[in-house]
Amino acid sequence: MLNVREETVLLPIPKDGADLIAHFAKEMKARLGDDVLPTRFVVNETTADAYRCDIAVLEGADDFPQPESIFAYRQRDCLADGDFNIVMIVPTGIGAEYGAHAGDATPAARLLASTCDTLVTHPNVVNASDINEMTPNTMYVEGSVINRLLMGTVGLQPSRGNRLMVISENHPVDSVTDASINSINGSRAASGYNCTKYVKVNPPFEMHASFTDDGRAAGKVVGIDRVFRVLEEYKGQYDAVAILSQIVFPKELAMQYLKGDANSVNPWGGVEAMLTHAISGMYHVPSAHAPQAQGNNGALASWGVGVVEPTHAAEVVSTAYAHCVYKGLHTSPRLMRDPAQWSAPGVIDASNVSALVTPDRCVGLPVLAALQQGIPVIAVRDSQNRMKNDLSALPWQPGQLQFANSYFEAAGMLMALRSGVSIDTVQRPLAGVSVDMWNDRRSL
Repeated sequence: MLNVREETVLLPIPKDGADLIAHFAKEMKARLGDDVLPTRFVVNETTADAYRCDIAVLEGADDFPQPESIFAYRQRDCLADGDFNIVMIVPTGIGAEYGAHAGDATPAARLLASTCDTLVTHPNVVNASDINEMTPNTMYVEGSVINRLLMGTVGLQPSRGNRLMVISENHPVDSVTDASINSINGSRAASGYNCTKYVKVNPPFEMHASFTDDGRAAGKVVGIDRVFRVLEEYKGQYDAVAILSQIVFPKELAMQYLKGDANSVNPWGGVEAMLTHAISGMYHVPSAHAPQAQGNNGALASWGVGVVEPTHAAEVVSTAYAHCVYKGLHTSPRLMRDPAQWSAPGVIDASNVSALVTPDRCVGLPVLAALQQGIPVIAVRDSQNRMKNDLSALPWQPGQLQFANSYFEAAGMLMALRSGVSIDTVQRPLAGVSVDMWNDRRSL
């Protein structure tokens, strides 16, 4: 049986000037060996001596195609300074001030989308059960695809409409399966989505949510090989994949979360990301997950939770939790792995990414790739996410890293970049030009 799990490792801080991506790749290979396949990587904390990292891995994947390493990197040749395209990330399961719950980073994403030609973002930012209000110029991609875009190993080709396949566990409660089927048919009838295939997996794969010691959402996936075998059997019949399944988590703890405040952490998002990173990384297709009602407990709407914290509210007004996924995947871009195809009209690759916007203190492959690609990064101050890194300690080029106090300020910074206005010239105090003396030693 093929499983996805997560473990924490301590990695040494390299000498000054080291290639951080190559360093992490080398150290991870030495620690993990050849028996597991890394699918997701994050630096949770940077200390004086080490990086404390969490790595999600596939165990027992020998019978399946071996994907390219998540640390594979291709330096972009240039900045194609045409369209202004930005990437917005809010890492899943970290309790970010915006984007920690049910689509509550969507207003910020809509604001940032107004500053650019294309906004590339991922499900955690805009998914809100039955609600997905991403703008028409938004590309909805799985989180690992953002990694690969910025690492320079894939291009994104716009799609007018994808053939969507829905894979579900064989849920023990008929009414839950009925709700899932109704959600698909409803999206076809009301939105015109090309979703004609619904595959129930029996026996079911299992998703279990948990928390790491530092409070970040994580978990494990048991039996993901059953999903992989469905993807292989139906290859050629789909362009994108929605996964529906239960996420096992104690009901009393779920109730505490729903009735809690905005500082709590969504318990389900971490294991969802582990699942979809593995699927999109292995099969190179857009994917996203929607949770089904757990066991015989019924949908959250039936739990009698009453009025919940506003950023949690979208969770408790849904039955199937899935329409946000269908809408996002309907036009999710195709993954182009051959650089020879990246010159096609509309394709976005690392060379035409103009900026990355991220919550402060988050270090993962997107930030590390942007650092090495020379992509400007705007870090939005965030008082509550669980990450413990100092972004300013990384070896940025002068002016490459900017800090914004809000997404309003980040939007202004993006407009300055788009207009060719140096960000520091619209801030006070204004520093004077640096004056150096260069002496030609040949004439001395």
